[in-house]
Amino acid sequence: MNLEKKDPNSSETIRENGVESIVDWFEQHKQSLYILGWSYLSTQQQMEELFYRSIIKVHKELPKRQNEASFKTGVTSIFIHTCKELSKDSSLQASEDSEARQNLFKALDQLKEHEKDAMVLTYVQGLSQAESAHILQVSVEKINELLFSGIQSLRSEMRYGSTFNGCQEYHKDYIDYLERTLDRSKKIDLEVHIYHCQNCQEDLATFQDVMLTMLNLTDRMEDLSVPTGFMERVKDRLAEKEKLRQLKIKKYKRMGLVIASVFTFIMGIGFFTGAFTNLYYTWTEEDLEIRAFLQQDLGENLNLEAESDGVKIKIKTAIADDVQTLVFYEIEDTEDDNQYWMDYHNGLYIENEHEIMNRESYPMYYPPELESDVNNKVNNVYKGKMSLPPLKTDNGTIKLKITKLQKLIRASSEPNGFDPYGDNAYETGDWNFEIPVTKQPSTEYALDEETKIEGIPVRFDKLTIAPTVTILQYSINTDQTGKRIDVLNFDNLEVNNKKLKADIYGRSFVDSQQDMNWYTFQNRFDPLFGEKPKEINVQFDSVHLTFEDQKTIELDASRGYPQTFEYAGSIISIDKVEIGQPTTIVISNHDIEDREYEMLHLNIVGGEVESEFSTMEMNTEGVLVDKNGIKYDMNENPVEFEKLEGPRYFITVQSMKLQSNNAEEKAIPKRLEIYGYNATRYLDDVIKISLE
Repeated sequence: MNLEKKDPNSSETIRENGVESIVDWFEQHKQSLYILGWSYLSTQQQMEELFYRSIIKVHKELPKRQNEASFKTGVTSIFIHTCKELSKDSSLQASEDSEARQNLFKALDQLKEHEKDAMVLTYVQGLSQAESAHILQVSVEKINELLFSGIQSLRSEMRYGSTFNGCQEYHKDYIDYLERTLDRSKKIDLEVHIYHCQNCQEDLATFQDVMLTMLNLTDRMEDLSVPTGFMERVKDRLAEKEKLRQLKIKKYKRMGLVIASVFTFIMGIGFFTGAFTNLYYTWTEEDLEIRAFLQQDLGENLNLEAESDGVKIKIKTAIADDVQTLVFYEIEDTEDDNQYWMDYHNGLYIENEHEIMNRESYPMYYPPELESDVNNKVNNVYKGKMSLPPLKTDNGTIKLKITKLQKLIRASSEPNGFDPYGDNAYETGDWNFEIPVTKQPSTEYALDEETKIEGIPVRFDKLTIAPTVTILQYSINTDQTGKRIDVLNFDNLEVNNKKLKADIYGRSFVDSQQDMNWYTFQNRFDPLFGEKPKEINVQFDSVHLTFEDQKTIELDASRGYPQTFEYAGSIISIDKVEIGQPTTIVISNHDIEDREYEMLHLNIVGGEVESEFSTMEMNTEGVLVDKNGIKYDMNENPVEFEKLEGPRYFITVQSMKLQSNNAEEKAIPKRLEIYGYNATRYLDDVIKISLE
């Protein structure tokens, strides 16, 4: 049998192994990626955000890169694009590391976009012209032109002189000549010409100086080391995101009647304000959400249909605004009693997404609504909605291709009604739609209000009322020591005496920051129709905090275990330190009654060199506790997470496995270093903000 060994760095292999392999790959290449990031960005906060977003995007876009020749070039392409997203407002942000961004970097910032990209990829990253061309999706000849024009521009910025009089017909050969890749015949021709041409001698000499400066930059940048704890902080954020995703996938059900109640007031509008339209849609549309949009003239009945292998999909309507494009659909299994749901991240592809949609905005998440009345009438029809990115222009036609549907299982032990990893979890097919949409306007209101949460300033910046959602933009001060706010949760937003429920997964980070002492976020709430807000009341729910509290515990396997130590008001046990390859360490604290912390931030250090261990694998156990102290074991019974009041997840056991860099030696841990911990505080604060 001839077994072909797969490339461990190929897209296919890493796709099979999941996000953990992507994180490992970033860990292995963090130094070169860190240097690449500094070529575009200027602060540590931006750098951490860059790594965090890039890992998420690589994981998301792997299925679209099945033909990528090299995983490295695919990642670099995504990484560069993310750098540009984060650098858009860099002129408003002060540099934290002046040595990392000297005159050469400032000169690079002045280049045209593609010139800078070509220079950074080729000379800072050390890629070949062919690899740079592949990432930038241009020809090798174009890369050569960009490098030449980039070096010329740098030469002017670095004040080598005001005029360069080399003969233009030889310019195209400069790069290849200096990189020693020029054809022998052309090389001889150029050298003969330079020997007799003083202008070209001076021109090529200064050109070479700039190239050498760029190449030397890479060597100098090697001293720009990744800060201690950098990747750990990125991993912590990824772990938190994964925890929320798992809770969302396994525990999330739609509270379907909440939004329906928001729309109820529309039905009482008088004749001259649209009663005839209201009556028409009351007769023809049973879905309350769709009916409300149609009555407000925010969309139209489309009823586009496509069928594949006995499964019929109908696009009922689409509502577009500056935040999202909301698509309502109906799926019917004409041959069996199955219900299906569409997942934007799995099986959907917008063929003209680059042309008509704003890809910098992320779609909202709408889980299955199995409890709604409309989906309990028959067993072979499901009616749902999904969010797509917003339009770039005022109107357009979305070319939507669907290849996979998620099967819903009513008898499933999963609370949300589907198991994405189970057998026969999907229905495949080929459904294609062209969906006409018109973007509806949104209204923004500037806010100027500030409060303090747990002693940390929180500022309210803007209220956006869009047809499909209401958004509150706020900022959290980061100029604090000892603790910071990681997540601020809201209960509701009361506008003109109407309570708009907060979307528990509707929090997002905003790139644009005018003050680096503040992080800016948005939180989504139910939509509000037809009224100008006069006053809003912001009702908080809870806040997740990170506390900095360092403690070091010496580890000695020759001593008996378990051992205990005190930290954050708790007695924590080191249950096991078992030396081997791998070495296993287990710490625990099962007493969660009145416990200060929910999760510890820690690391195991082996001697003086922090990188003595090649890998550290961590597994955790925990318990979910609601605001009333009721405990839920998620391993025994499914938990309807969104129905819990103030859920907190306490880590009770943390198990670590350490691998030594030397496969022939055991991993010897020396110290347990705790950097801090996470904790949740419940809030009942209400902030009143006047808009008049």
